[in-house]
Amino acid sequence: MAGRLQNKRIMITGAAQGIGLAIAQACHREGAALLLLDRDGTLLATTTERLRASGATLFEASADITDADAVARAVGDGAAAIGPLNALVNNAGINVFSEPLAMDDAAWQRCFDVNLKGAWNCCRAVLPGMIAAGGGAILNIASTHAFTIIPHTFPYPLAKHALLGMTKALGLEYAPQGVRVNALAPGYVETQKVIDYWNTFPDPQAAKAQTLALHPGGRIATPEEIALAAVFMISDECPFMNAACLTVDGGLSVRQHE
Repeated sequence: MAGRLQNKRIMITGAAQGIGLAIAQACHREGAALLLLDRDGTLLATTTERLRASGATLFEASADITDADAVARAVGDGAAAIGPLNALVNNAGINVFSEPLAMDDAAWQRCFDVNLKGAWNCCRAVLPGMIAAGGGAILNIASTHAFTIIPHTFPYPLAKHALLGMTKALGLEYAPQGVRVNALAPGYVETQKVIDYWNTFPDPQAAKAQTLALHPGGRIATPEEIALAAVFMISDECPFMNAACLTVDGGLSVRQHE
């Protein structure tokens, strides 16, 4: 362990797989104790078993972040187990993509409940402890959808735009109390969700090739590359970054069409 997160006690949501799991693994390698949340309790148990086998100090909680009471209980139980939390990574989220007029109200509600309200539930649960302790760090995993629009992905970009707004608002609100609130905006990342998306096409390999071709470097990110950025942003190596968004997309969002 390099120890960049020594004495950090970090809550990570959506931690059972993908980017959340990669962040959990990276934080463990850097010496942090972990509170891991995921609504899939079975998958989370498998994940935590592997992390514990590698020596991780952690507490796990199967919880839906849209349930504020469940989140509050998880934070209380986790803090009792590993110590007061001084960092939060709001990673849990869902894709809700639609043509606007074809979308029903249930899809709209679910998108905002998970991607925005769920993140707020977690912030609200950890902020009092951070303020009482004199500081902390919150990292919201946003997306390049937070500042760009792709047709037929409504209302997901709206929720991510709002998450970025919440990041800035909370960052300014609690800066005097020593709490930093930032966002990390990945582009395409080779997670199971992206692979499943490619598999919806008649030719998954062609769909993957088309995605890769969008990027200046001809490839997309690995979850581990996003985790490296997350570690930096919640570590003491970036103490003056606040109310900001770091884009990690290989240049995708600044490239105009050819």
